[in-house]
Amino acid sequence: MSGARGGGKVRRLLALFLALHVVFGHVPLARADDPPKQEELPRRQANFAWDRNEKTGQTLLRASFSYRDLIDKTMTDKLTSGLPTVIAMRAYVLREGEASPVALAVRTCRISFDLWDEVYRLKIASAGGERDSAALNLEGVLRQCAEARDLSVVDRALLAPGRPHFLGVIVEVNPVSPQMLTQLRQWVSRPAGSTGIGPGDALFGSFVGLFVRQIGTADKTLRFRTQSITP
Repeated sequence: MSGARGGGKVRRLLALFLALHVVFGHVPLARADDPPKQEELPRRQANFAWDRNEKTGQTLLRASFSYRDLIDKTMTDKLTSGLPTVIAMRAYVLREGEASPVALAVRTCRISFDLWDEVYRLKIASAGGERDSAALNLEGVLRQCAEARDLSVVDRALLAPGRPHFLGVIVEVNPVSPQMLTQLRQWVSRPAGSTGIGPGDALFGSFVGLFVRQIGTADKTLRFRTQSITP
């Protein structure tokens, strides 16, 4: 009798295994370390506008968006400590469904609090070069260093007509890679509108390589994408 009961138990377990195989056998399991897909990135609204330069003949796409939420209470305390903080923003222009970006717009801001004068000293770098500025309070820092306003992102000639494009944005606080910061400084030395990415350009990479989460590369990292725009 015990042998019969044991055989019945084995048969029931085998039937359960076969049922689970039918239901789940052909469904790939998602892994925790799978990189995000384009449509899975957090969405953030941007304002887009076309800007025609009659002298150069270029029609540039300009974008405005905010990343103020990068500066939380912990980051605010660091800013007032007097130690310098760097916010590095990269906005990649990508076609929907394609992995390789077609253009890159960069903006960096170095912030240091002057304990003697009680003012924030800023060094802002974007297309066309660097400039020095100042802010009397945190709101001034956020307005100048945690927002992109009329940022020149791409020449319209680089975009495929009738194809939707979007910005994939990476913002980092104090990137730990000196090489990347050097590349950013070289990139912003280009003239405004010269954001096109070539095969040999620095900071070139695929969507997966750029947007997969990397631990320990910065004090804080923010990644998001904008809505699409179709030229």
